[in-house]
Amino acid sequence: MNVDSSAVRSYLLDLQSRICSALEAEDGTAKFGSDSWERPEGGGGLSRILADSDVFEKAGVGFSHVTGTKLPPSATAHRPELVGKTWEALGVSLVIHPRNPHVPTSHANVRFFIADADGPNPIWWFGGGFDLTPYYGYEEDAVHWHCTARDAVAPFGDDIYPRFKKWCDEYFFLKHRNEPRGIGGLFFDDFNELDFEQSFALMRNVGDAFIPAYQPIVTKRKATAYGDAERKFQLYRRGRYVEFNLVWDRGTHFGLQSGGRTESILMSLPPLVSWEYNWTPDPGSREAELYDTFLKPRDWLTQG
Repeated sequence: MNVDSSAVRSYLLDLQSRICSALEAEDGTAKFGSDSWERPEGGGGLSRILADSDVFEKAGVGFSHVTGTKLPPSATAHRPELVGKTWEALGVSLVIHPRNPHVPTSHANVRFFIADADGPNPIWWFGGGFDLTPYYGYEEDAVHWHCTARDAVAPFGDDIYPRFKKWCDEYFFLKHRNEPRGIGGLFFDDFNELDFEQSFALMRNVGDAFIPAYQPIVTKRKATAYGDAERKFQLYRRGRYVEFNLVWDRGTHFGLQSGGRTESILMSLPPLVSWEYNWTPDPGSREAELYDTFLKPRDWLTQG
């Protein structure tokens, strides 16, 4: 079996470029800046950031390709066979924080990991997915998002979408708040149940589906009128995003524990955020609708 990390690298760099170009076109005026970096322990990456634009308050699309000789605890805790192995990890990860509260925040990543690459039995897998975090819910947007997710993985089996959706619902869950981060999407990790070529193809389908899933929602909602109350709620809900990334996210933990570049790891955090003590929305409000209708696991495919 030929496991070709160079093909994965080429795809990921092209994906990063295509996503940035699509977001620039949607914004209309702003451009991504580029920041290349090297990791002393091995490898490096390219972080691309768009900030303070008309549509996107902050958007980060990062590529990394890092190597090492010893994995951090976040990686070996559930895979003890990796202890002491050399390793290589490649990925594209992005988070988009829009300016308009009616446009949802979104996250996506696709990644490849291989350990003991020069050994007779290298250990490898793919992972990734995308999820949506609305502030004000729109059912048609949620249906579009999940239909695009289903179609992306449909060629690989009828069971893939329900499995990856359930995985996403369970992973992006704030246990200390007992609430989902958003309306979910797809999430998968340690995926190698198909051969390398088919597993790689599945990852590519997920990566390629992000812009068709997200950009139409941005186009539809970016000019929606809003006021101070909506902005205040957006900043409050962004706090949940920060809490998840710092407390629960395995990718953040892996990056920090493996000596990754802190600026690139934390570029997912929003530029402005607020916390309020023991705040609850008014009953019957649009803010309450988010909790009552959207922040609950649902079969969105049956809503359209």
